[in-house]
Amino acid sequence: MLTVRDLTAHYGPVRALDGVSFTAPRGQVTAVLGANGAGKTTLLRTISGLVRPSRGTALLDERDLGRVPVEDMAGIGLAHVPEGRGVITQLTVEENLRLGALARPGRVTATNLDRAYALFPVLGDRRAKPAHVLSGGERQMLVIARALLAEPAVLLLDEPSLGLAPRVVVQIFDLVRDLVETEGLTVVLVEQNARSALSIADRGVVLHLGRLVVQDAAAELATDDTLRHAYLGF
Repeated sequence: MLTVRDLTAHYGPVRALDGVSFTAPRGQVTAVLGANGAGKTTLLRTISGLVRPSRGTALLDERDLGRVPVEDMAGIGLAHVPEGRGVITQLTVEENLRLGALARPGRVTATNLDRAYALFPVLGDRRAKPAHVLSGGERQMLVIARALLAEPAVLLLDEPSLGLAPRVVVQIFDLVRDLVETEGLTVVLVEQNARSALSIADRGVVLHLGRLVVQDAAAELATDDTLRHAYLGF
C-alpha cells in the first residue's frame, strides 16, 4: 500500500531524514519509533507533502506522492493527523467533522457522520458544542474522526497519545486496531510510547538521527532487549 524508498529530507542545511526505506503493508499498523529528534515527524510530513524530499520518494499504490500537490493528498486516499490536536475551536464538533470531507465532495452524509459518532460516542454527545469545550482526549478523537470522514486508505497518525491520560490512550489505540481489522485501513503510527505502539502494531520501523536502524515484526522488536534499551526506552 505505502512504500518509502530512499527518502531524504532537509531543513536548510540539516539533514532530518537520510535514505529511509520501508513498506507499510495494506491493512496493517506500522509503528515508527525512535527518540526525540530521530526524524519520525519529518517522515510523516515528507510522505504527506508538507516537507518536500531532497531525494527519494513515497508511493501510494505505485503513485508517486512527490508529484501530488499537498492539497490533493486527502483526495487520493492519504490522511495525515499531525501532533498537536489541531481543531478550529470556534466551530462546533460537527462543523469540524464536516471539514474532513472537503476533499471528497458529496461524501458528508448522515450515514458517515453517524458512523463517526458511533466510533466516538462522546463526539455525538457534543456535536453542537464549540470545539473549545473539549478535553485533550476528546480533541484527539475529533481530529482522528475528521480524518476518517475523508475515507482514507492510509492514515498517518503523529503522536496520538501525547499528553493524554492512560485510559484515553488505550481507548484510542484500541479503536485504531479495530479500524485496521474491520475495515482494512492502513496506519502509519508515530509514537513516543514505544511499548503501547508495538502492542497494537503489526510491524515496526526504528529511526535514529534520521536513519533507519531496523524494521521488523512488532513482536520481534518488543522482545529484542538490546534494541529496546538502545532506541525504544523501555
